[in-house]
Amino acid sequence: MSSMAEASGLLALDTATQVSSVAVISGRKLAAELTVQGRLTHSETLVPHIRQVLQMAGLKKEQLTGIAVSQGPGSFTGLRIGLAAAKAMAYALGLPLVGVPTPAVLACQCPVPGLRLVTLLDAQKGNVYVQSFRWARTQEQGEEGWSVEGLHLHPLHEVQVAPLKETVKACGAAGEPVLLLGDVVQKKIVGRLELPDNVSCAPRHLVMPRAACVAQLGLSLLAAGRAANVMDFEPLYVRRSEAEVLWEKRHPEQIGIEEPDCVLKSGGGEDGHE
Repeated sequence: MSSMAEASGLLALDTATQVSSVAVISGRKLAAELTVQGRLTHSETLVPHIRQVLQMAGLKKEQLTGIAVSQGPGSFTGLRIGLAAAKAMAYALGLPLVGVPTPAVLACQCPVPGLRLVTLLDAQKGNVYVQSFRWARTQEQGEEGWSVEGLHLHPLHEVQVAPLKETVKACGAAGEPVLLLGDVVQKKIVGRLELPDNVSCAPRHLVMPRAACVAQLGLSLLAAGRAANVMDFEPLYVRRSEAEVLWEKRHPEQIGIEEPDCVLKSGGGEDGHE
C-alpha cells in the first residue's frame, strides 16, 4: 500500500440504499463512522453527517487526502446525491476520488474464504441487482478484485438484473454454502421466502452497506492508482430509470435521439424506489 494511502484521512460515503453511511479512516484505523437508516432523505442528512463524522474523527476537511464513494447500483436518487457530494468535495479540495461498486461494499463485510457471497440490491418490480463474490487467500495475476488485510475479494460475474425468486432458486443449485446480503434481504426475503438448505441470510447488522467498507476498498483502489476523473465520474446504474422508460413509451418516434437532460436526470424519490 502506498504511503499516501496509509497516512490518509480518507472520507467515505454510501447513499446507495435507504441507509446513509459516512466514515473516515485516519492513518490505518477507522477513526469515525455514522450509519443511519431513518425517515429523513439523503439530501437532508448527508452534509450534516459528513460534518459530524469529521468532527468525531478530529479532522478538518482540509486534512483529507482522498474521498471514496459507493458507486452503485442502487437507488438512483441516493446515488446521485452521494456522488454529487463526493465530486464537489474532491474538486474543491483537489483530492483523488475513487468509486467503489456497492455490491463489493456489501461483500467486504464478510471476509470469509470458502463461502459464496451473493449481494442483492433492490431493482424494483420483483427484480434485484445481483453479483456474487468469493474471498481467497491468494490472487492470481491479472485477476480482478480487491486486496484487504491479506485476503482478496474476487467478483465471480458482472452485476446482473434478475427476478428475485429465480435468483434465490439459482443459489440453491450452487452446490456450496451461499450467504445473501443487501437491502432486499430484510425487505423481501426474511419471513417471506423459503430458502434452500445451502442458502442463508446475513444477520441484520451486516445486510446493509457501510461506509467503513467503502473506505477499506477505496484505500485499495487508491494504492493501485485507480482514482477516477472527477469530471466524467458517473453512478453505476446498470438499468434505466423508470422516467427514461416512460419517456420512450410516450415518444417512440424519438427513440435513438438524445433525450433532454431533464428526463435523464429525473427519477423517483429518495425512499429507495429510484
